Amino acid sequence: MELTARKIVFSGRIQGVGFRFTALNIASRYELTGYVRNIPASDVEMLAQGPAEAIDDCVRDLQDSFVGSISHIEIEPATPDPKITDFRITF
Repeated sequence: MELTARKIVFSGRIQGVGFRFTALNIASRYELTGYVRNIPASDVEMLAQGPAEAIDDCVRDLQDSFVGSISHIEIEPATPDPKITDFRITF
C-alpha cells in the first residue's frame, strides 16, 4: 500500500454541527491516519493519509453527510508522515 497524504479544507456552515466527529468516524472506517481541526474563518482542515482511493471515498462520504453545509472543498497534496499512526481531532 502506497501512503498518500492530502490536506483538505472544507468551507461552509460546518463548525458546530458535528463535522469533526463525523470526519473522525468516517476516516477511521477507511483506516486513514491524520487529523481534523477547526481553523479560522469557520473552515475545517483535514490531513488524511492512506490509499488515495480511501481518501477520495472519505471526502465523498463527508460531502454526502453534510449536503447543504459544505460550500467549497480545497484539496492539495501533502507530504506523508509515517509517524502519524491514528486519526484524531486536534485543536
